[in-house]
Parts: sequence; structure tokens; C-alpha cells
Amino acid sequence: MSKHEITLNVNGEEYNLEVKSNKNLLRVIRENLGLTGTNCSCERGDCGTCTILIDGEPAKSCLVLAVESEGKEITTIEGLTEDGEINPIQEAFIEHGAVQCGFCTPAFILTAHALLEKNPDPTEEEVKEAIDGILCRCTGYRQIIDAILDASNKYPLE
Repeated sequence: MSKHEITLNVNGEEYNLEVKSNKNLLRVIRENLGLTGTNCSCERGDCGTCTILIDGEPAKSCLVLAVESEGKEITTIEGLTEDGEINPIQEAFIEHGAVQCGFCTPAFILTAHALLEKNPDPTEEEVKEAIDGILCRCTGYRQIIDAILDASNKYPLE
């Protein structure tokens, strides 16, 4: 398999990497960059736990080749906050008990962030539509939806 030299912009930092042409962005983020907040489960795009933001849009990183990501702005859960402060969505997830095992949480938080950046006052239906495609086996979705709606009161971020 051929290798390519690429430059990725992840969480505002540039990384020069040599990757195989068939290596997905999920594996590069976890293995090459050591950013393990992006979780790996099905690697088929079914579960959504590997969701990140590419140019502000949620994307399942297991379905995106790393070589296709050059020149795009990639955000993982590690890049969502500054100075170690938690994001209002993370705060709302804690307050609403929307976290149990936490495996799906980064995907929900990043997806919610993308939604609230575009639409700071979503309806419950818009929240449900945004998070469709991310599976949670622990909490169900009520607490997650409530947390996102509550966090919307603190958006847009400055």
C-alpha cells in the first residue's frame, strides 16, 4: 500500500504525517496523534462513536480517509475547550446525568456543539435529528436531549 505525506490541522495544530493511502482518519487521530477521546467501535459508520468535526460538520472518522482530510479543519473532543475548562455542553451532560460509560459521549458533545453553533435555539426535534446515527447503550436518549437543550441557553460561545 502506498504512503502519502499529508498535513492535518487538528484542534488548531498542524501535523505533518506519512500515512498509508487506506488509513482512516479515526486511526490516524488515535494512533498517530495519540488523541484517544475519539472512540473506535464498529469501524463501519454504524455506531457514530467516532464522530468528530470536519470544517465544523459532524463526520464519522472511521469512514473518512486521512488523505482526504488534508486542508480541512478537524476538531476532536480534546480541541473543544480551552484552558482545561469544560464546555457548556459537557457541563449540561454532567448536570443531566447524560453520561454513564462515556463511550459515546464525545460524539454526542461534538455533534451538539456543531448544532448549537449553527442553531443556538434548536427544537427537541432538531436535536433528535442532529444526534440520529450515534448509538448509546447506557442512558437512553432523554438525558442527552435534555442536556443539549439546556446547553443551548449558553450558546453561541464567544
